[in-house]
Amino acid sequence: MTMGHKQYLAVGQSARNRLFGLPRLSGDKQIPLNMLISQQGKINRGRLAVIMFSIFTVVIGIILSFVPWLDYIIFRELKLWNGSLSYSYWQRPGVIRLTKVYIFNMTNPQGFLENGEKPKLVEVGPFVYREDMEKVNIKFHDNDTVTFQHNKILRFVPDMSVDKNLKLIVPNIPLLTVTSFSPNLAGFVFNLLVSGLALTYKERAKPFVQVTAEQLVFGYNDPLVTLAHYFYPKGKRPNSQMGLFLARNGTLDEVSTIYTGQKSMSRFGYLDKVNGLDHLPHWRNRPCNDITASEGSFFPPREVTKSDSVNIYDKDLCRILPMQYRGDVYKDYIKTGLYTPPSSALECADKNPDNKCYCDGEKCPPRGLQNISPCQYNAPVYLSYPHFYDAEPFLLDDFEGLKPDKKKHETYFMIQPKLGVPLEGFVRVQLNLKVDRAPNIMINNINRFPDIIFPIMWVEEGIHEVTTSIWRWIFLATTVGPIAAPVLSYSMIFFGLLTLFIVFVKAYKKFVIGQNSIEIVELSRETIRRGSTLIMNGSQRLLPCRETSYRLLNTIPSTPNIAREEKNVELDFVRKEVSQSLDELKNVIRTDFVTSSFNGTERESLIRADNSFILSEHNRRYSMFRLPDV
Repeated sequence: MTMGHKQYLAVGQSARNRLFGLPRLSGDKQIPLNMLISQQGKINRGRLAVIMFSIFTVVIGIILSFVPWLDYIIFRELKLWNGSLSYSYWQRPGVIRLTKVYIFNMTNPQGFLENGEKPKLVEVGPFVYREDMEKVNIKFHDNDTVTFQHNKILRFVPDMSVDKNLKLIVPNIPLLTVTSFSPNLAGFVFNLLVSGLALTYKERAKPFVQVTAEQLVFGYNDPLVTLAHYFYPKGKRPNSQMGLFLARNGTLDEVSTIYTGQKSMSRFGYLDKVNGLDHLPHWRNRPCNDITASEGSFFPPREVTKSDSVNIYDKDLCRILPMQYRGDVYKDYIKTGLYTPPSSALECADKNPDNKCYCDGEKCPPRGLQNISPCQYNAPVYLSYPHFYDAEPFLLDDFEGLKPDKKKHETYFMIQPKLGVPLEGFVRVQLNLKVDRAPNIMINNINRFPDIIFPIMWVEEGIHEVTTSIWRWIFLATTVGPIAAPVLSYSMIFFGLLTLFIVFVKAYKKFVIGQNSIEIVELSRETIRRGSTLIMNGSQRLLPCRETSYRLLNTIPSTPNIAREEKNVELDFVRKEVSQSLDELKNVIRTDFVTSSFNGTERESLIRADNSFILSEHNRRYSMFRLPDV
């Protein structure tokens, strides 16, 4: 029993050596690792295909786990080139971009001019315009840039708006612009000019005019604007009508050049030139004339730049507006970074020297105001946040009806940090008219108009959400992808190794305990030889039984015929008993042989299996006990 177990272990060791290409126990020539793909000397093509596929899966999984293949795919489609996903979004956004206009209606113009009352302002709006925009005249360059122009069409949305034909009272911007220059020139000239206006255009010679929202936004006829249009030098000439958004419709004259991100994502979406210049011509010195900013479609990804600030440029702002990272927020289940302007953006020059270059030799405005007159044909227009939000408190003291609210009036952007794509964002700014008192112009109480920063209207521009297709792409790239990519890589490695292991185990078992295994045949013979002693002992136990049986036959007296018949009956009985004893011995020998040489699973299989060799050896040794037929 012990010897058989040791030899079986030796056979198992020999099988493992063959499986791993190691020398056999007998020291013969080394056999290569081929049993995994061969069976009885023939190539098993099915098994070979499974092994090759499993190895390929493991190798690909390992490569994918170390290579940022997902980022390669994402950035390839993010970069601007004719055919990328971002190009179609950038060229024709398709998002619902709304421009909301809120106009301050002056309710007490007479009390303000004659009695010195505070202006009572009532915010009227919104007047909503949908902006259909596309980039035109697109041209890519070899230096990682692309040049284009904006084509914008603003369409009024009545379902979301107040009646655009509602009459409103607002300051007379052209007239007050002209009278603000009067202290520096001869007063009689401006008196003559205003007197002529009062005779010819009676309503246009008053400090306040009554116009509709449509007229204020998209233009109305004004004699002073028409006059300036003809007398201003070409290139600085204003439009022929007075309208704050008059120049927004159609293809803009401004030609922009931005970085496409092909060479570096650190400047992706930022401006390279505006009208062929690498700086803003309105300001003399940096950083005021800097154009390192986005035009709003894309921003350099924060995960690439590691920077907590981005810049945005809008022609109406006449400057770049810095945006500071405030924290992570979720927009429609997508992680984004919240950006808002820092408090220093519109800080007074005394506290923020970077804003001093916006003063251009003049007295710098208080905190919360930005002079943009160089962009408005030198009209004294000042920029602020709506309702003087985050501005000096005394600016609010001059008016009734202004209520700054951070939630309603703050500019913000939600930018996806991996892609640099804004999912939501609004620029909210207020246009104010800086009025200097003209004490020499008595007509229509113009001289009673005090020095003041007078709010005209405020505008909200931006997007509330991206299209479904763009959202799906961003969600897959930033939320699903980072989870699915490693799961895919490690799953390929796991299932590849698992398949190889299963193939190995099956081949190993077949090699060790298969019916055609040479080692098992040799082991069977050797074990049966050792069991011959058991067979002989069994025969010796049977012989006394046989002698006893015949002794019984010899002791029975009878007549010849009766004796023969009784003898045959007894002999048949003895043969039956001996056959049963031999069958029992056969089972014992077979069970002992298997039990002494194999483990539990193999022993059960071999005891019940119809192994031709074991049966033949068994029958050969058993045949010596067979009784001759009578």
